[in-house]
Order: sequence, then C-alpha cells, then structure tokens
Amino acid sequence: MKFDFKKLLPHLAVFVVFIIAALAYFHPVLSGKKVYQNDIVQYKGNARQLIDHRAETGEELYWTDAVFGGMPTYQLGARYDYDFIDSLDRTIRFLPRPADYLFLYFASFYVLMLVMRVDWKIGLLGALAFGFSTYLIIILGVGHNAKAHAIAYFPLVLSGIILVFQKRYLLGFIVTALAMALELQANHPQMTYYLLLAVIILGIAYFIDAINKKVVPHYFKSIGIMTAAVVLALGTNAGNLLATSEYSKESTRGASNITVNAQGENVEVKEGLDYDYITDYSYGLSESFNLILPRFAGGGSGDAYEEDSNSRQQLLKIDPSSLNEEEMGYLNQLVSLSQRKYWGDQAIVEAPAYLGVSVVFLALLSLFLIKGRLKWWTLTAIVLTLLLSYGKNLSWLTEFFIDYVPFYNKFRAVTSIQVIIEMCVPILAAIGLWQFFNEKTAIDKKRKALLYAGGGFAGVLVVIALLGSFLFNLTGPYDEYLLDFPQLGARYVDALKADRFAMIQSDALKALLYVGIICGALYLLLSDKIKETVVLVICGVVILFDLISFDTQYVNDEDYVSAREYALPFLKTEADDLVLKDKSHFRVYDQLADPVNSGRAAYFHNAMGGYHGAKPRRFQDLMNFYFAGQEGITREQLEILGMFNTKYILGQNANGTVAQQNPILSGNAWFVTDVKVVKDQNQEILSIKELNADSLAIITADQKELIGLKTISKDSTASIQLTNYKTEELTYTSTNTQAGLAVFSEMYYPHGWIATIDGKEAPIARVNYALRGLSVPAGQHEIVFKFVPSVVKTGSTIMLISNILLLLVILGGLFIALKKKI
Repeated sequence: MKFDFKKLLPHLAVFVVFIIAALAYFHPVLSGKKVYQNDIVQYKGNARQLIDHRAETGEELYWTDAVFGGMPTYQLGARYDYDFIDSLDRTIRFLPRPADYLFLYFASFYVLMLVMRVDWKIGLLGALAFGFSTYLIIILGVGHNAKAHAIAYFPLVLSGIILVFQKRYLLGFIVTALAMALELQANHPQMTYYLLLAVIILGIAYFIDAINKKVVPHYFKSIGIMTAAVVLALGTNAGNLLATSEYSKESTRGASNITVNAQGENVEVKEGLDYDYITDYSYGLSESFNLILPRFAGGGSGDAYEEDSNSRQQLLKIDPSSLNEEEMGYLNQLVSLSQRKYWGDQAIVEAPAYLGVSVVFLALLSLFLIKGRLKWWTLTAIVLTLLLSYGKNLSWLTEFFIDYVPFYNKFRAVTSIQVIIEMCVPILAAIGLWQFFNEKTAIDKKRKALLYAGGGFAGVLVVIALLGSFLFNLTGPYDEYLLDFPQLGARYVDALKADRFAMIQSDALKALLYVGIICGALYLLLSDKIKETVVLVICGVVILFDLISFDTQYVNDEDYVSAREYALPFLKTEADDLVLKDKSHFRVYDQLADPVNSGRAAYFHNAMGGYHGAKPRRFQDLMNFYFAGQEGITREQLEILGMFNTKYILGQNANGTVAQQNPILSGNAWFVTDVKVVKDQNQEILSIKELNADSLAIITADQKELIGLKTISKDSTASIQLTNYKTEELTYTSTNTQAGLAVFSEMYYPHGWIATIDGKEAPIARVNYALRGLSVPAGQHEIVFKFVPSVVKTGSTIMLISNILLLLVILGGLFIALKKKI
C-alpha cells in the first residue's frame, strides 16, 4: 500500500505555522535576547553549584551545600543516567526558550484535536487559542517554566487516553506511555496532580457511557492498558520520582516531627501544608468574570491608573499641609497601594487569567450543540476546578479536599488549578465550531444554539456594561483605610470605584463587539452568504487579536535582556567581593535580600538561605522558631548561624554594603565538652537556645543510642580539621586523647550520606536538631563523609529497563503497522 504524502502536507504546514507563531510572539530571542524570568534568575542562584560542577567535570552533583545549609539537588535540576525521555523532550523543544514552550502548547493541543477527529483547520485555531491564553503566556514571562512544561503535555496525555478508549489499543498505549513519560519529565507534581483530577472525571464520564452502551468489558480493558502505560512511564522517570519522594519526606512538603511552637505550646500538626499557606492565593467569587472580561478585577498588581483617571484627578486636590510627617508617610503608602488597578482578593496577581471572550463564547455555543461524555466531562471539570480555585472563599469545599482527598494538601496557590479550565474551554470551543460546520448537525439546531448562546451571552454583557456598578461590590482591600483620611475620604474612594467600573464597562463593550462579529459570521454562514473558510478566518482574527493584544500588555519587548545580562543574574556587591577573598570553607547569611527567599547569596557563596518551594524541613523549622518576626540579629540567631559555620553576615549601612563576621563561629567541625540528652525532637529544637558556641551539643536519646555514645571527654588539645573539601565528599583529620562527640557544620540528611572513620563505616547521628554528629574514638583519625545516594542508582536502573521496554513496544507497533500496509 502506497503512502499518501499529500495527506500529511496540511499537518506539516500547521506545524510550520506553530513555529512561526511561537517565534513571532517571542521574536527578540532571534537576536539572542532572553526573557528576564524572575523564577529562573532565582533558580540560577540556587543551582549555581550544580551547574558549575556539571560544566567543569561533565558529571552530576546530587548534593549542594550552597543553599539552606545543604540539600539534595533532586529538585534543582539534577539529571540521571539513562534518562532518554529527557533527550526526547529536548528534541521536541528545539526552539529557543521560551518559544519552545509556546510551540509545545500548540503542537500538543493540535494532536488532541486530530485524535478527537476535528478538522485540521479548526484544530489549528483551537491550538492557537489554547497557546495564547493569557495565563499560559504569563507563566512564561515570570519563569514558571516547569509549570508551563507540564501544562503543555496535558493535551498529549489526553490524546493517548482517548485513543485507547477509541479501541486503538496499541497506538493508544504508546502515546499514553510517551505522553505520561514526558509529563512526568516536566517535573511539576502540582500540575500533573491537577491533570489527574481531570482524567478521573474523564474516566467517570467514560464509565457512565460504557454502562449506557453496554461496553463495560472494553472500558476495563482500556483502563488496564492505560495503567500499564502509566506504570511504564513512571519507570522511565524512576530516578527523579524516587529521589523526589525520598526528599519530600524531609522537606516542608512532608510531615513535621515538631508538635510545639516556639513558645513550647502544643500545636496540632497535619501532614502537608498549612491551610492558610495553601489558600494564600484564593480566587474571588466575582473575580471569575476575569475569564471573559480581563480587567474585571482591575488587571495585574503592577498596573497603575492613568494620569487622566478619576482617582488621579482627585489626588491633585489633596492639601498635605494639614498632615504631619508620619501621617503623610502613611497616606502616601495607602495612595500607592490604592493606585494599583488590581482590587481583587489575592495578595498579588501578575495578570488576569483571561481565556478570550470569543473562545468562551464558542465553548458556550458547543454546550448547545454537543451531548454525551465530552460535554459532561469538560463541564464538570470546569465547574469543579473553578470552585476549588476559590480556596478560602469557598472554605467548606477546600477544607474537604484538604482533609480527605489524597495529596491535595501538598500544594499551594489553589488558583493554579484553573489550568484545567484553560484546557477545557478551548477544547469545547473547537468542538463547538466543528459541530457548527458539520453538515450532520441540523440547521435548526445550529440556529437555536446561536440564538441561545449569542443572545444569552450578549445579554449578560449588556447588563454588566449598564448595571455593573450596582450589581458588583467594587470595593478594594484598602478603601476602608482611605476613608479615615479627610484629605481623601469618600470622594477618592468613589473615584476609584468609578475607575474600576470604567474598565469593566470598556471590556464588556469590547467583548460585545468580538462576540457580535463571530455571531454575525456564523449567522451569515447559516444563510449561505459566506463560506466556512471565511468564518474560520474571521474567528481566527478576532480570537488572536483579542488574546495577543492583551498578552502583550504583560509579556512584551520590555521583558527581554541581552544574553550578557541574562548570564549575570545578580549584581555583585563590595561585600560579596570582600567575602570572596576568603578561600576557606564557610557559609554566608545574606540580609541584602530576603535571606530565605532569594537565590542571590547562593549565586556567589555557600548560603544559609535560598529560594525554593520545598525547603529542607529542619532548616525551615529553625527559621520559624528563631528567626521569624525578629528584627536585627539576636544571640540565638548568631548561635544557629555559627553552628552552620556561617562566617559572614551581609548587610548595608550608610557607607554601602558590608560583610560582618559572626562573633560566634564554631567552624567546620568541633568536639564538644558537654551533651544534653533530650527525649524527643520537640525538646531538641527548643533547647537550641541553650547552645554556647562549640561547648554543648543537643541530642535525643535515640540518636545517642544509635552511635553508642556513653561518656563525653575532650582534652584541651583536641582538634578536628577539614582537610579536603568536595561538595559530596568531605575529609577531616581528628586528634583526641579520649573518645568524644564530634559535631559537623553540615545539614543532617538521613539518606545517602556515609561516614567512615579510618575507612570503617560509622553511624551518623542528628545533633542540634539539624547537624551531623559522630562518636570518634581516641587517637588520630581520618573521617570521611561521602554522599552516595542509593535511590539514584536504583532509579537509574529502573529507568534503563523501562526505556528498553518502551522502545520494544514502539518498534513492535511500527512493525505491525508496516505489516498491515504490505
């Protein structure tokens, strides 16, 4: 059977369009510029040690002591042997970043459209609508690359699942396995978890359909095939998955061992994140209109009102003479906050999650044209994820999911779950347009659908445009404080509300225009006045103009820097230069930035801090107990910094940046003269305040028993020195006339680290809640700590086997396909 190449040409042309569209939107990358992405800048600081080591040696580093006193690099971009899926992924993402992710949005969604048997022209339009959705563009602008990466593979995973349910079992198995492997490779568990919720809803819809059509055996056969494919995909990512699972238990995402607060009072401890932390970013109920009216809640937090706005004009009338300096300072702060256009419930919003009013309208149109599992799956997924995005604003549902739905409490920023809406709405829009063009759909049904969807949608927009100021509470979070100032008062707040409604009204009228154009085109099509191709062009122009014109307000040419600037993410200060002259091994505490939420210090030094969403649990506990809410540097803080060998504290004074030496410095390792044995980790962390430089160690009874520590002795000449430093291998020489307890200024981590004394393995104890300790016999000894994570070796072996199996399945599938054509 001869292969018909002509059938492939339209799809090749579509992929060329995707390449052009991705490069056109991010066109400065063609001249070597880079998008300045804050999260990537912070990542470069955190991963500096890993990146440098890989560049210098060609080898991987699985431990870094450049952040948080030390942690595994499993979530800092570590790579694993036999990770062939990573190579495949990099091949697919061949365009310069971030155009590569935008191309991936398009391509993945287009494949889904083809699997759903949508015409390629409509699939092209649907893919562009999906890719240019504002939220998906914004996350590329701020550097949420892993999130974008994972979202981009959502449609491809659904493609594999649908292929299996279509009884194309072998192809479905291969696509599901590859797509899930790529999805897991993206390494954003939160996004993959949300995809799983959508897939479960899809599975329920298919199950109900299977019962109605009496094809339940086929359903369970499909589930079995997909399960096997997912297991294989898990195997191809075993290195990262096993390592991440191991680390998560020791991170802030795992269960805490502490059941008291800093005052010693008992507190309830739950596994997972705190409720307030999970719901810190909760979508406002009325804020849902942002999906169709982008500035319904004002826009982004960085957007300010124009000079000719009502509120700006009111500010010109303020008489500052009646205010003292303190009142004027407070007033200026309030005014600055109130001049942010965003007035919704969230703490900060880069940009609204705008779907495109034209896309939402077409999705609504589809609900009148389609029926069955697709309609109820997408609709259920949209409604559920929208409700969950409300977070604390719909607390009963959020609390239920946190308490009873497995793993839901592992993730924060509940608004992120709207990524399912970002996917489902374009799916519905494309299917709706396809059904409208389908000759099998009755003309009367099309007319009614257009009348109901167009009339209803337009009616809502007209009501909002005319009566929105009466229907919605346009009060911002700072309005009540503004009322307390006679210089501002109700007139200024009313002016702010007028500005807010003006944006809503403008967007509503614009939305009416867009929807009206599309409705008009569809009506003319029904009247045989224009062709489908013309309608598609009109829809495409409206959708792309609507989305791209809004996207470029937030991600545009101003966000790019030169390659040289991009390569130097942080500015080096005089204090950094001073510290870098010291070639000994130590850490730095950086107060020039947020010490525990910035990768700046880690870019230049080994830092007692960093930037990461899953910090080491023990580090965070110490910060919560002894650093939170404190101003300046207390003695307790100096003791904690000193036990981590934090030699310099970076700060600023009137003369510029300074590097102050820590007066309480214990060094790289030391023998202690006294040990306090406590019963549990609650007492251990509370007793840290009793530390006195290098004289005392705090240890729990179980750890004391682990190392066989009986008595503590230290003579005046006892010493222990770091003689050879490598990140994953530290060598010390110790001298002591009697057996003693040695404490090391390295983060305790119960997995992977092996200690030897003169070549003989010795158990490592947890000391001072977060450090390592060894019982060292009398005499002169060589002590070596080496990081040999067995989880990496195990994971790499599983990956090799899984990749071989996947390759065999793919080759077998190709053989069968070729055999059928012969």
